[in-house]
Amino acid sequence: MKSCCHPDLPEKEPEASATETPAIRRLPGIKSTETSASVPSCCAPVNEAKPSCCEGGDESTPSCCAPSGRKIDWLLWGSLALVVAGIAGHFIGGGPAWWHVFAHGSWEFMSKAWWGLLAGIVAVGVIGRLPQDLITGLLGRGGSFGGILRAVLAGTLLDLCNHGILMVGAQLYRKGASLGQTLAFLVASPWNSLSLTLILASLIGWKWMLIFIALSMVIGVLTGWLADRLVKRGALPANPNHRDLPENFRFRPAFREAFAQVKPTAGNWKAITINGLKESRMILRWIFFGVVLAAAIRAFVPPEIFSQYFGPSLLGLALTLIATTIIEVCSEGSSPVAADLLTRAAAPGNAFTFLMAGAATDYTEVMVLRETTKSWKAALALPLLTVPQVLLIAWVLNQ
Repeated sequence: MKSCCHPDLPEKEPEASATETPAIRRLPGIKSTETSASVPSCCAPVNEAKPSCCEGGDESTPSCCAPSGRKIDWLLWGSLALVVAGIAGHFIGGGPAWWHVFAHGSWEFMSKAWWGLLAGIVAVGVIGRLPQDLITGLLGRGGSFGGILRAVLAGTLLDLCNHGILMVGAQLYRKGASLGQTLAFLVASPWNSLSLTLILASLIGWKWMLIFIALSMVIGVLTGWLADRLVKRGALPANPNHRDLPENFRFRPAFREAFAQVKPTAGNWKAITINGLKESRMILRWIFFGVVLAAAIRAFVPPEIFSQYFGPSLLGLALTLIATTIIEVCSEGSSPVAADLLTRAAAPGNAFTFLMAGAATDYTEVMVLRETTKSWKAALALPLLTVPQVLLIAWVLNQ
């Protein structure tokens, strides 16, 4: 018989009741009352007052056994509401001192990061329209040293803030980039944007700026290479979205197809916007939560203590690591603090740690990696592989 819950069950003849007469059994057009009553319902006993085939729900529910409503993303909307309230409080003024600091922190963060977030949403929408084979061809073979180098160069040259980069990195993973390429892209890029390069150069000079960029690229390459080695050994999960390039793949036809998908037409821009917002929603949830948490911590932890207690010692380095782990600061916001550590505290290693470990231990980044890869191992690989390298280099720089 056809069942609403088991549609593939074969039709089955009802077994005769012990009290059923042979005459009734032989008549094909007549059914016994007892047999009809004993036939089980598709999911639950039949109840006239409950029209649903399973649990008595609304017949209009698409699923007959598992009606489900769309849940409200409380983390996203709650964090966004607090950010909006903080921005409004920045302009309105008033309230206790801690609220004034929280409101100013929310405004300062969003005023610096909004363009990166918008650019990241657009980039996610554009990448989502590109053929997967083209992304694979541009990034190179996953697990190879050349593929890691391409990911590091892409992360270094892309001019976005760390949260905009996070959106792009997650989308690249969905398009088939290996775990090592994704981590290398994220590690090399959080503060290597053009705007931040100029900020750093003006604050600490071109010499230290170039040294920091070169060292961050080295850490990105080593982190990506180690991650892909661990994937090959089975210690970390492989990317289920990965696929090898077909033998007949050519860049020119792939670029033509990509251009057709992203050329400036009303339909393409609508699709890019919708896809960008849809794919970025999970990331925006953690970004807004990070803004709330960072602004709240800033309200109770004055940043001036960095330059006073974070000198070029092992204790100062440890305190810097703890501080940069707890306090989430956008890439542009971390530059003045890092410059203060280098100039006033005379601790270039601490400044490098504040820039690098802040991105590697960023809870927003870790949670987005967890959501994207569906694995805590893959998410925690970012700080576990990166932080030891950062601390070793920082200790050398402080000598």
